[in-house]
Amino acid sequence: MIRVLVVDDSAVMRGIMSRIINAQPDMTVAALANDPIVAMEQLRRSPPDVITLDVEMPRMDGLEFLRRLMQSRPLPVVMVSSLTERGADTTLRALELGAVDFIAKPALAAPGDLEAYAEDLTEKLRTAAASRLAPASSPTPTIRPAGRTLADKVIVIGASTGGVEALRALLAPLPASMPPILIAQHMPAGFTRSFARRLDELCEIGVKEAVHGEAPARGYAYIAPGGTHLDLTARAGSLQLALSQDPPVNRHRPSVERLFRSAAQAAGARCIGVMLSGMGADGAEGMLELRRRGAHNIAQDESSCVVFGMPRQAIALGAVREILPPAAIARRLVELSLANG
Repeated sequence: MIRVLVVDDSAVMRGIMSRIINAQPDMTVAALANDPIVAMEQLRRSPPDVITLDVEMPRMDGLEFLRRLMQSRPLPVVMVSSLTERGADTTLRALELGAVDFIAKPALAAPGDLEAYAEDLTEKLRTAAASRLAPASSPTPTIRPAGRTLADKVIVIGASTGGVEALRALLAPLPASMPPILIAQHMPAGFTRSFARRLDELCEIGVKEAVHGEAPARGYAYIAPGGTHLDLTARAGSLQLALSQDPPVNRHRPSVERLFRSAAQAAGARCIGVMLSGMGADGAEGMLELRRRGAHNIAQDESSCVVFGMPRQAIALGAVREILPPAAIARRLVELSLANG
């Protein structure tokens, strides 16, 4: 049984979480806490397998509790965040501090919303319970290439759980001369704008949300907006970004599968594909299509992944040429982007 500690100052949310968790055959609510001080006492009595943690609470906010937890007794944590810009910023900071994943507070506006929320929550809790806690990433110096980058390369990256920090470790050392980078990170609407802004402040390359019809430019990374598919298209010999609200693929929008397949069709052997940490198999078939069309594909290695699911599936299909940790992937991307690279 997966034992879950629910930390939330809202009695309504504690009730919703309890009903969902206790209805599962493989998990149970170990304890409830209405603030982090109470949670600390519960932890001393009986450590759980996973914690759900509200962001904004009285007496001590969720970030301070998370910081102390990761320093003294690291445990898998799933943040419960409001769908606001402030909530997104705080959640991204929580992922930097070591939280495994996050889930937005439920809207519950239509019939079936609770069932969908329960499925999402319990999947994240199971994944968190089986995850590998990643060490905090440290700043890395920018890689300075010895040659000129090729303008006709394009890099496509897929990521899910654990991908936020993997992307930070991968993108931060890249020089501004990199080919365009397209990213499908499983993330809801409202969060990707904050994510892009945080990465843009950290990186030498520019990082922004993708815009429909924009031509991908060297020195920029484009993140699929939350809840939106990102495709790479070729029109009159030029590459363009395309956004759509088409149905989810592999239960995801944005979908890594959509991005990889579109890149394979639009750019083929000009592509470099990268699969980072994440649960499930989204993008594995698309990565195989990339390789069949001549792309050079890289997967994140198991030891550095929070969840090895997506890289594992791509590797199992024979879609991957190299398996490396994020910092080494960054160096390899620079090498592959050089003339004669």
